[in-house]
Amino acid sequence: MPSVAFHTLGCKVNQYDSQAMLEKFAQAGYELRDFDQRADVYVVNTCTVTGTGDKKSLNAVRRALRQNPNAEVVIAGCLAQRDGEKLLSTGARLVIGNARRREVVCLLEEAIEKGERVCAVEDILRAPYEPLSISSHEGHTRAVLKIQEGCDRYCTYCIIPYVRGGIRSRKPEDIAREACRLGQAGFRELVLTGIHLTSYGRDLENQTLLDAVRACDVPGVARIRLGSLEPVIVTEAFVGALAEENKVCPQFHLALQSGSDAVLKRMRRRYTTEDFLSACQTLRTAFPDCAITTDVICGFPGETEEDFEETVAFCRKIGFARMHVFPYSARQGTPAAAMPGQIPKADREERARRLIKEGIEMAKSYRESLVGKEAEVLLEETDEDGTPRGYTAQYMECRVPDGKPGEICRVRIIGAHGDGLIGEKLGNAGA
Repeated sequence: MPSVAFHTLGCKVNQYDSQAMLEKFAQAGYELRDFDQRADVYVVNTCTVTGTGDKKSLNAVRRALRQNPNAEVVIAGCLAQRDGEKLLSTGARLVIGNARRREVVCLLEEAIEKGERVCAVEDILRAPYEPLSISSHEGHTRAVLKIQEGCDRYCTYCIIPYVRGGIRSRKPEDIAREACRLGQAGFRELVLTGIHLTSYGRDLENQTLLDAVRACDVPGVARIRLGSLEPVIVTEAFVGALAEENKVCPQFHLALQSGSDAVLKRMRRRYTTEDFLSACQTLRTAFPDCAITTDVICGFPGETEEDFEETVAFCRKIGFARMHVFPYSARQGTPAAAMPGQIPKADREERARRLIKEGIEMAKSYRESLVGKEAEVLLEETDEDGTPRGYTAQYMECRVPDGKPGEICRVRIIGAHGDGLIGEKLGNAGA
C-alpha cells in the first residue's frame, strides 16, 4: 500500500483544501502518515502571504526529500499558483496551485507513469468554484467548513487575489449537506471560512453570509464560528440577525491592519478607524463579553512613527482579546511593493515586537475580565497531567478538571492558567 503525508502552511482555507486532497488519497488506497515519517508521497500545501510563508513552504519540500530522496512530491496552494513551472526545479513531481485539486491523485499517478514532472497550474482569475468537500478533519470536535473562495478587494499589499482568483461562493444547499455529514461524524463545532468571507453570496442570487450560517444549523452541530470579517458587513441589521442564531459563537475576527487612517487609505482598505470602532461597539452591544480578535501589519510603506503610535493607541482603545501582528512583507507584483517610503526591516520588526507586547497585555486583561463569569466549554483533549481542556465560545482555552473530552460543559471561570482559563464544572450543556 503506498503512503502519503501532508504538510499545510497558512490559513484555515488551506487546512480545508488539504483535508479534501487527503481524503482523495485515502479513497485511492493510500496509507496516511505524519509528515515527519518516511512516505512514498509528500504533499506540501503552500502559503505565499509573506516572505516567511515562501521560505517555510520551500523548506517543507526540502525536508520531505531529505526524509525520502525517492519520494514523489506534490506542491499545491498559493506559492504553487504563483511560481508554477519554477517550482519543478525543487524536484517536485507535480505542481497544481489552487485548482484541479480534486484530480490530485490522477494527475500525480499519470505523471509518474509517464516519467514526467508536471505543472498543472491553471489561470485562477477565471476559475469557477472548485467543489471540494470533506467528511472528517484533524481533531475530534471542531471542523473547518469552506464556503467561499477568492477575493476582488486588491488591497495594495496583498498577493492573494492574484493567486486565489475572484469571488466564488458555495451554494447554501451544498454547505448544508456537508454540515450534516460533519455533524453526523461527531463534530460539535463548525468554523466557516473563506478567502474573503464578507463577500459570500455576491455571486449568487439573493444569498448572504447569513444564509450560509443558517445552512449550518443542523443536528449534532452545537457551535458555528465565523472566520475573518471586515467592518463593512457589521451593520446593526446583520449583527441583530446573527444574534438570533443561538449557535453562533461570540468571537469575531475583524482584520484591522492599521489604526492610522492615512495608512488604511494607502493600503486601499475600505473603512476608517471610526468605521472599525463602530463595528466593535455594535458587536459588543449584541454579544456582551464577545471576543474581538484582529490582524495588524507594522511598517507598511510610508508609515511614520506617528502613524504607528496611532495604531498602538487605537488598539488599546478597542481592547482586543487577541492580536496577530506581522511586520510588513513586500510581495512582488503588488502596488505596495513599488511604493516610496519602504521601511527598513529592522524598524518593521521592532514595531511589530512593540505591538505584540501590547497585544499580550490586552489578551491578559480580556481573560481576567471573564473570571467569575459562566461559560460553555467544548472539551477536546487532555493535558499531560490528564486535565481535560477545550475552548469557550469566545475561543479562550479553558482547563476543566472534572470534564470529559467531547462534551460541552457549563463552567464558572475561577482563574487563569498561562494563556488560558480554569473552569469549575457546573453541568453539561445541550447540543
